[in-house]
Amino acid sequence: MKQTATLRLPLLFLMVVLLTVTGLSAPAAARPADVDLRARVEAVPGMRVLGERPADPGQTVLDLAYRQPTDHRRPGQGFFDQRLTLVHKSTRRPVVLYSGGYDLGTSPQRPSEPTRLLDANQVTTEQRFFGESRPEGADWSTLTIWQAASDHHRLITALKAVYDGAWISTGGSKGGMTAVYHRRFYPNDVAGTVAYAAPNNTDDRDDSAYDARLEQIGSADCRAALTSVQREALIRRQAMTERYGRWAEAGAHGFQTIGGVDRAFELAVLRLPMMFWMHQPAGSCASIPTTGTTDDPLYDWIAKVTRLPAYTDRTLAAYGPYFYQLGTQLGYPQFTSPHLDGLLRHPGIQEVRSYVPRDIDLRFQPAAMKDVDRWVRHRGSSLMFVNGENDLATAEPFRLGSGTHDSFLFNVPEANHHVSIAGLRADEAQQATATLRRWAGLVN
Repeated sequence: MKQTATLRLPLLFLMVVLLTVTGLSAPAAARPADVDLRARVEAVPGMRVLGERPADPGQTVLDLAYRQPTDHRRPGQGFFDQRLTLVHKSTRRPVVLYSGGYDLGTSPQRPSEPTRLLDANQVTTEQRFFGESRPEGADWSTLTIWQAASDHHRLITALKAVYDGAWISTGGSKGGMTAVYHRRFYPNDVAGTVAYAAPNNTDDRDDSAYDARLEQIGSADCRAALTSVQREALIRRQAMTERYGRWAEAGAHGFQTIGGVDRAFELAVLRLPMMFWMHQPAGSCASIPTTGTTDDPLYDWIAKVTRLPAYTDRTLAAYGPYFYQLGTQLGYPQFTSPHLDGLLRHPGIQEVRSYVPRDIDLRFQPAAMKDVDRWVRHRGSSLMFVNGENDLATAEPFRLGSGTHDSFLFNVPEANHHVSIAGLRADEAQQATATLRRWAGLVN
């Protein structure tokens, strides 16, 4: 389903944008504002330049910290520094606000797909409570989608004093969700949003859509092989958990939060089909171990597909804010598993509570996702959702409605959780690219 409308291009861009033979806009010529970039950025109230990274010719890459209120409703109650990385090309180019939804990652200067398509500047943000962007005292009640959206709103407002071009927001998975939530509360901050592989769990009590999707993805033989390997993993539970435990002990990994290696392994097995369809490339069905596979290769395959380190205390500490958000606003699917009857030991292990220390209060707010979903369907504008056909994570996707304006929903054929506009059919990729350029105020 798609809805379109023609937007008037700002006169500024009609005057300054030049087309190359490839159809992409040529970089704008430098002007004094570009030459004294560092000084202009440092002049933004609350902004600090932490350092400069090596950059390609014609670019400047700055690591920054922006002072944010811990609570936007009570701005005098304390502050924290939100980390971000700026990849600058020209103050007259569009600006892409990119978030992975977590910390900055190891390569925050890497351009997102919209950044490449628009030859844009890019601001990559670390989300509150992740990485080094942690408020003092860690009042978890301030970790909400509205507070995070308000972080982005203040940041964009501040940097518009430096950049003249249009803003586009983007992100994948939780980063895509983050971009949509920002638009719900501050719809006019950016000219458009591209959300890749963004789940939309509107009713955390009903996960039937995920179970139904599991019965549809891939071939019947592949689905049968996955259920078989889940059973085999639990039938050989002792051998598997012994290997898991030895690995954890060697690396000083603990399981205090989840409650032990056996609980962690059972949880990983329950989530195995989701992780397989989200992250394994096409053709991976042939790699699924059979019942005749010996213990070592079986364990190695399970460890790779389920990402067993994810269930240790060390990883959960880094991603604790994510699981807190799942347990308070975002929701998370639990899968039925009748094929594992008689093999499971830990009822309720799929609850988000399993991932979060007991001293952190979790109170779910069921209205949060429903509110965002209503906004998308009834008032959303200039939104682009790009999903993978075989991505189990988007079994409940964002949908367009009668009130959604100038917005698009694309599915990449046979793709998993890692999708791109480039992976679309040629006509849809062309349409998506043209739409993105139009939103950014560039001549097509």
